[in-house]
Amino acid sequence: MKILFLTRYGQQGASSRMRCFQFLPYLNDFGIESVVSPFFDDRSLKNKYQSGRYSWSDLLFIYWRRTTALLGKNQFDLVWIEKEVLPWLPVSLELLLLRGKPYVMDFDDAIFHDYDCHRFAWVRRVYGRKIDCLMAGARLVVAGNRYLADRALASGAPRVEVLPTVVDLARYEAKQAYIDTRKLRIVWIGSPYTVRYLLDLAEPLAVLAKRHTFMLRVIGGAISLPDVDIESLPWSLDTEAAMIAECDIGIMPLRDTPWEQGKCAYKLIQYMACGLPTVATPIGANRDVVLENETGFFADTSAAWVEKLEVLLCDTALRQRLGQAGRLRVEADYCLLQTAPGLARIFLDIGGDNETFRV
Repeated sequence: MKILFLTRYGQQGASSRMRCFQFLPYLNDFGIESVVSPFFDDRSLKNKYQSGRYSWSDLLFIYWRRTTALLGKNQFDLVWIEKEVLPWLPVSLELLLLRGKPYVMDFDDAIFHDYDCHRFAWVRRVYGRKIDCLMAGARLVVAGNRYLADRALASGAPRVEVLPTVVDLARYEAKQAYIDTRKLRIVWIGSPYTVRYLLDLAEPLAVLAKRHTFMLRVIGGAISLPDVDIESLPWSLDTEAAMIAECDIGIMPLRDTPWEQGKCAYKLIQYMACGLPTVATPIGANRDVVLENETGFFADTSAAWVEKLEVLLCDTALRQRLGQAGRLRVEADYCLLQTAPGLARIFLDIGGDNETFRV
């Protein structure tokens, strides 16, 4: 079986790396040949982070490359699509390019809200149902959480599977020492775009900083918060797991909007894989990943953030108990070894009418 993977990004894009690239060796073990064609490649994404936008020349080439990849779809048994085929172009064009070939849609974000919640009425009118139309025509929709799966079912998708974003535990070493021999570190990991969520913690972190000595480690973004000791580190695939494991508490603040309902709590899973207790806003998939008082805590007000972080900063044994329980939870439910075989079997099952594709 041969699949064309139309990813949103290259290896440097977290969603594509975690929803596609890390699965490819396992799919190969099941006899599935994979060809990946990113929409935004690593160079384009790097330029976007540096300049804040994509250049017109880059965009013209990006759309041309994606269209060319689709014109060669008949070489494949199945097309896998991350989010959508051609952003901001009519769904009729995408369906025309996909015609005659079964395809799978994969979502780890509520990308449909880019259109149906847009501030301009004409965008909502023209594109508001674009993603729904694509999902309705898919042979399968793979959703990172229940919120996304419910939208796929409402759109008329014939088959929907929930597959959380998972980690390769071979890359994550569980924390061994929980002894307070240095300044404690609270960690957040993300991108230059999502680092804005930390602004919502400016007040509670400042309150904590007056009571306790700690450092906020920010991986993948840069931010300044009054009275808070911050260490900003560049993200790297080779070092991200080690940089998290050096810390003591992982945090994931979110805002209560439709977009955040679709997020897949990946950073919480990373923290837990390293044996860190977590504090998170009880929004979307965060509520599924964190087990209250067992692997971490929820906080939905400034006072709650202060309370939950303070108890963890002051209690080494509690950090150890929650962190070790989080690691066990990832081993059971959120690791690549548990999910990759199931995904391969789904692909083989829906890849075509030929019985050689079925298991």
